[in-house]
Amino acid sequence: MTRAGVLKLGFGLLLAGGLGYWLFQALGLEGFSAGIAAEALLIVVVLVWTSSYLFRVVTGRMTYMQQRRRYRSGYDDLTAQQLQERFDAMTPEQQQALMASIAEEESSQAAD
Repeated sequence: MTRAGVLKLGFGLLLAGGLGYWLFQALGLEGFSAGIAAEALLIVVVLVWTSSYLFRVVTGRMTYMQQRRRYRSGYDDLTAQQLQERFDAMTPEQQQALMASIAEEESSQAAD
């Protein structure tokens, strides 16, 4: 969320509190009771919003995390395609030399 979005949200909550106060007064509550009721309603709204945010964090459903997963899966697919194209463009001798080099490297790592 951008700074402007946060400011708009804060201003909206301030307005909602004021409107809630007038609404509770119109429903018959006196000034002090209307203020407490409006404040309680805003606290419930903020707690529900915060808990929904925490739920998204815990389950990994945040926008950034979803974008990152999509990027990585796309990048991995693209990389595999590019590697396959480069391998196919090699001569059979170069392919065999590469495969021998990989096998040699794997065997040296297994020996360590």
